[in-house]
Amino acid sequence: MNFYNSEFLTTHSQSIVDFYKDRCVDNDLGGYFQNYLDDGTTFNNGFRQLVSSTRMVVNFCRAAKLLNNDEYLAIAKHGLDYVEQQHWRESSKAYAWTLQDNQPQDMTQQAYGYAFVLLCYAHCYKAGVIDSDAKINETFELLESRFWQAEEGIYADTIYDDGRLCDYRGQNANMHICEALIAAYGATHSPVYLEKAQHLANRFCFELSAQSLGLVYEHFTPELEPDLEYNKDDPKNLYRPWGFQPGHQTEWAKLLMQLNAFEARPEFVEKAQYLFDVAYSKAWDTFHGGLVYGFDTEYQTCDSDKYFWVQAESFAAAAMLFGETKQPQYLEQYTALWDYCWQHFVDHEFGAWFRVLTGTNQKYSNQKSEAGAKCDYHTLGACFDVLEFSFIPIRLSK
Repeated sequence: MNFYNSEFLTTHSQSIVDFYKDRCVDNDLGGYFQNYLDDGTTFNNGFRQLVSSTRMVVNFCRAAKLLNNDEYLAIAKHGLDYVEQQHWRESSKAYAWTLQDNQPQDMTQQAYGYAFVLLCYAHCYKAGVIDSDAKINETFELLESRFWQAEEGIYADTIYDDGRLCDYRGQNANMHICEALIAAYGATHSPVYLEKAQHLANRFCFELSAQSLGLVYEHFTPELEPDLEYNKDDPKNLYRPWGFQPGHQTEWAKLLMQLNAFEARPEFVEKAQYLFDVAYSKAWDTFHGGLVYGFDTEYQTCDSDKYFWVQAESFAAAAMLFGETKQPQYLEQYTALWDYCWQHFVDHEFGAWFRVLTGTNQKYSNQKSEAGAKCDYHTLGACFDVLEFSFIPIRLSK
């Protein structure tokens, strides 16, 4: 099968959207159902998490444009209303990280969550769900005022519900803020977003990575040195696992290539190649296929599980690298990733992708999607990214 063509990517994207579009809207509580079994049955219906709420809005905004179906805009608007009316708590001027039956459960303020609020507004504006960039600008100012650490040149991670700033520093929230800033630039053409995204890419992929084999490490001490002890006893932590994340190396590679598409930066292409090449060579499972979840400072696997998002972000990066460099190994690796995913991750019976497999490609459960863990944002987004950056000329017009 030829996976590197727009017809395949469009058809597969439609199949993922089809899994969600007729069953995701909650007309009672508002927003979306976020927990699904493999066959589409929902569970824990009242539980919502900010990242899933916003990511699902992004899914439908992008689907409306790239699948040419304006019916998805109403679904996106339904989800945006929930973010604004339930996650946003006007009394405290803050977002609820989690909700149960529309009541706040966790009011810690997460830069990771604000990143996806920014991304959500950027795609809503680009798709025409909203007609002003005011919310993009407002969310960016909240990030700046609440999380930006000027002396460190990065965003902090967490504000406790009592207002104290956590001293944890990590790359993941910053990476997704970079992603959101790229989208904000694409939607508004405002250079402030491109410049801040370029700054974060330089900070993590060049300056801070110089301390960690040229790769992007996950966790940092207050002095911004790699914290090699953080969560060493918890390598499977969902948001802050120990060790190097191959998927984050390839995800940064993808972001570097997107930045290069907007403004040519040969050093970004070179760094993207390095991050991708090391991640692929050290994390590819030659026996069972796919990329493992984590490796240590000696490049030894520390978590052999296979996650859907790692494979998806990696095939997007491979496609962009092939498009820019024309080096055949990237097309070969793109195809190898898709061959593996087509066999093991794509659910050919019910639709969408499975979330996580063992190192030998066995499912852990029949839970396909879970609030805060998966809403097929990465799989849809990777297909859309390849379509946008490899098959559709980049346009900065809305």
